[in-house]
Amino acid sequence: MPIIESLLLTAARVSTFEQQRLLTNASGFFFERDERLFLVTSRHVMIDEPSKHFPNRIEIELHIAQDNLAQSTGFSIPLYRNGKSIWRQGRDAAGEIDVAVIEIERAALPATTLYRAFTPEHLYRPPDQVEIGTSLLVVGFPLGFNDALHHMPVVRHAVIASSFGLRFQGQGYFLTDARTHRGTSGAPIVMRVSDRDRLYGDLPWMLLGVHSARLDVGSRDLKLDEALGLNCAWYADILLTLTAR
Repeated sequence: MPIIESLLLTAARVSTFEQQRLLTNASGFFFERDERLFLVTSRHVMIDEPSKHFPNRIEIELHIAQDNLAQSTGFSIPLYRNGKSIWRQGRDAAGEIDVAVIEIERAALPATTLYRAFTPEHLYRPPDQVEIGTSLLVVGFPLGFNDALHHMPVVRHAVIASSFGLRFQGQGYFLTDARTHRGTSGAPIVMRVSDRDRLYGDLPWMLLGVHSARLDVGSRDLKLDEALGLNCAWYADILLTLTAR
């Protein structure tokens, strides 16, 4: 049995459905707080009015055998109960925050489910240094692509492209410079930390943000100018608000 890096087990491929009709693919990850387990993804994965995206359930793929990663199962999560949405989303003075969480009923998971989850201890804590140009990883499923045999995500390299800690243009996100695609929405953005920091255990990654979408400018000439290659990453500390009791 090869050693699987714990970071890869934090991510889950997310598929959205309207009844039985597949709509889109996205990325998500697990977050644990006070013995409760949440799936985190982008808010526009749950609902997106401009594109008329209105799924009524999502499905994530779970590993169910520690000694055989080729074994997996789909796990369906309804988005509405009694006509009301059951995910949580955030808002601040600048408007909607493109992050959503939905609680997973642990008792409904297969007993042998294999996953790893970030916790509040993995979030940024001052005076941690996160400088411009810092190397990051984006763990997800671009265009739904993954290791189809072992059901593992792929990782893209990124760097911080705006001052971390400042709200870019007054919004609750920072910028990353990375090559991303559709399907990466909801992916965790992480920075490696020292293995000597015991707070992180065997998941030595600081969770900095949640990938949302590529950033473009309206003045770009589609024929003459290449895309900027910049992306919006919402600050992960919003998870403390969204997972509070």
